[in-house]
Amino acid sequence: MKTRIVIVGGGTAGWLTAGIIAARHYIKDSPTQNTQVTLVESPDVKNLGVGEGTWPTMRDTLRQIGISEREFLSCCDASFKQASKFVGWSQGKNEHYYHPFTAPSGYGALSMADHWSASTKDIDFERWVCAQGAICDKNLAPKLPQMPEYAFSLNYGYHLNAGKFVKMLHQHCLDKLGVSYIQGHVEQVLPAENGDIASLILTSGEQMLGDLFIDCSGFAAILIGKHYQVPFKSQQHILFNDTALAVQVEHVDNQTPIASCTVATAQNSGWIWDISLQNRRGIGHVFSSDFTTSEKADETLYRYLKNDPFINSQNITSRKIKFTPGYREKFWHKNCVAIGVSAGFVEPLEATALVLIEKSAEWISQQLPRDGSAMKVLAKRFNHLTLQRWQEIIDFLKLHYLLSKRTDSAYWQAHQQVESIPESLQESLQLWRSQAPGLYETNQRFELFSSASKQYVLYGMGFNTMKQTLAQKEASLIKRLLNETRNTTEQLFNALPTNREFLSKIRQK
Repeated sequence: MKTRIVIVGGGTAGWLTAGIIAARHYIKDSPTQNTQVTLVESPDVKNLGVGEGTWPTMRDTLRQIGISEREFLSCCDASFKQASKFVGWSQGKNEHYYHPFTAPSGYGALSMADHWSASTKDIDFERWVCAQGAICDKNLAPKLPQMPEYAFSLNYGYHLNAGKFVKMLHQHCLDKLGVSYIQGHVEQVLPAENGDIASLILTSGEQMLGDLFIDCSGFAAILIGKHYQVPFKSQQHILFNDTALAVQVEHVDNQTPIASCTVATAQNSGWIWDISLQNRRGIGHVFSSDFTTSEKADETLYRYLKNDPFINSQNITSRKIKFTPGYREKFWHKNCVAIGVSAGFVEPLEATALVLIEKSAEWISQQLPRDGSAMKVLAKRFNHLTLQRWQEIIDFLKLHYLLSKRTDSAYWQAHQQVESIPESLQESLQLWRSQAPGLYETNQRFELFSSASKQYVLYGMGFNTMKQTLAQKEASLIKRLLNETRNTTEQLFNALPTNREFLSKIRQK
């Protein structure tokens, strides 16, 4: 019996979900298919067009759905992302730290964080344990041109043009993965007797039958929100930002450096993201409307643009995006699953939007229900796991704010008020004051943020963990690891091309 999957909504969420599921279940040239994936997309709805930063998980995703890395880099104006760089978050000046994608040296064998806490701390934690921040300082690529696709010297994700990425996924899903495509607007949702969705009626009158319906309709949340009325849980009492002003600006010329990291620069009532692609930059100011006005936020954004010599800031108009930070009470209800913005949305501080789509679609592709009884069990498990992930995201984003020593505005002061800090995060902070985040303190198999990520943010922000009495037998290992980090950094300096050089060679082939 064929399982019919209907995805409502295109955009990155819809087409990435279609690609991930179809890549696992589509059998090329087979007269019989066990699974049919159909995507219906309204021609009247514009894609959100944000989510231009990915995690390293995207390398595996692209490989699994059969997309060449060279083709992806060329078609999507993509560049390499090796880290997030946080500027002005701790003191409100020009101080910065990196959250790199490469784990600390010795990770899994011993805790370099404990040893760093016991040291004189005369060097930043990230520089002490990893070469990647120094590589980002020089705008270098994470790999050599002769390396195979998706291989690396340093772990990396991507910056990409979201619109071009959607077009590429769309074409690939239709040409290579057997996905069916219908352009139309959902006019009506017809329920079955048991409360499941039986079919969708389009404005054309066409009826779409399905066994599993995936809601990728963004803020509209046509199925999970409008039809099923699954409540949305606001997290604005924890994460205050609710508005973004986004712009796209051209590089001044084709020799302009392409940054190897997303830059997040703190402001009085929010922060500014800065993402470098091959031909342009995506820049935006995300802020809280409770603490500033759109007009003042716009002024802050344009001041940032004007002070950058590598962009042409003339005749730029920002696009305003309003949102409520939070997520659904349930993500899988009856035979409907919400993925992407329809499931939840928060500011792009750690680029979690695309990785949640990847993780959700991959889980569904592996656990595709074969009957109604399996559906109930899988829905329960998916809801439990996805809720954990959303709560983890909320905690991790809040961590960036509450560690700040800034008191220059009501916004930063409010972030440090205990009533805005989740109890789960308060508990973790209590633990981290006595010991560094460790490999075994939680079940890291399903965690989004590893203990390494927590260490980079904590110690990048100047958090203090109690000094440990360290075993003498580890001293020689620590010395060797530190020497290896220094040597690796020097070797990579000499070997790696810049992002611009690497990507130019790709386009020439």
